[in-house]
Amino acid sequence: MASTPDLSALQRPSGAFAMLAIDQRESMRAMFADTQAGPVSDRQLVDFKLEALRHLTPHASAVLIDRPFGWQPALEAGAVAPGCGLIAAADEFHASADEIVADAGLDDLVVPEAVKAQGAQALKLLVVWRPDGNPEKRIALVDEFVARCRRAGLISLIEPVSRKPLDGRPHDLHDGILAAARELGNRGQDIYKAEVPLHAAGEEAEVRRRCAELTDAIASPWVVLSSGVAPDRFPTAVEWACREGARGFLAGRAVWKETIGAPDMAEALRTTAVDRLKRLCETVDRAVG
Repeated sequence: MASTPDLSALQRPSGAFAMLAIDQRESMRAMFADTQAGPVSDRQLVDFKLEALRHLTPHASAVLIDRPFGWQPALEAGAVAPGCGLIAAADEFHASADEIVADAGLDDLVVPEAVKAQGAQALKLLVVWRPDGNPEKRIALVDEFVARCRRAGLISLIEPVSRKPLDGRPHDLHDGILAAARELGNRGQDIYKAEVPLHAAGEEAEVRRRCAELTDAIASPWVVLSSGVAPDRFPTAVEWACREGARGFLAGRAVWKETIGAPDMAEALRTTAVDRLKRLCETVDRAVG
């Protein structure tokens, strides 16, 4: 069995993780659809991802890229800056009538050994957690993913996300963040990616208390994602989480979402998005380093 690579491939010199996510698929298409009248083409998604990679990866410690619209185009274009770690999304998403990502599984077209040969240092798996879901199935999925990563000598990164129950029972999505961590946070993964408790919309003391609970529940280093958090609030959310044990972030929306639909998206990425990412890097260096 191959040994697990050193996590420093994804870290800043401070030891903090300042990782960019550009692996959104149909959710990114929906973001574009909100800003234009006509249909959103696959080419638009690919072009935006390439532009974002060129401007942002010089400042990120690692970047997460999807197979359908990002991985191969990024490699062929040389769009990722030298020194920025490569994370391949190993998940495939399944939609429902009211959820863009209603479930997720392993994408068998992402072959760990093949993407490693192309330069990947890590793989990421999103896991949909529901209170009425099957915990044995979720655990088996994570265990299989971690095993695949270990066999290939790749860092394993899991991303459990809390979603509503399908049977209509009352449920607090934010309670699900901790429940997911308690169920899946000790499955041998190398990094755990968590939603920010209360989406950082609550009082500082309560958000930080919940972050501390995540630290207690998760056996590996953990980082926060930005979905659900207002972009201007995300640096504060990252700082609170890191003060309670998180090691950084793996985020996309808080960095680049506001550039979608801008009159000059390339310029918005070069200025607004880069500035946001630089601020986040400074935040994690201060809070973790």
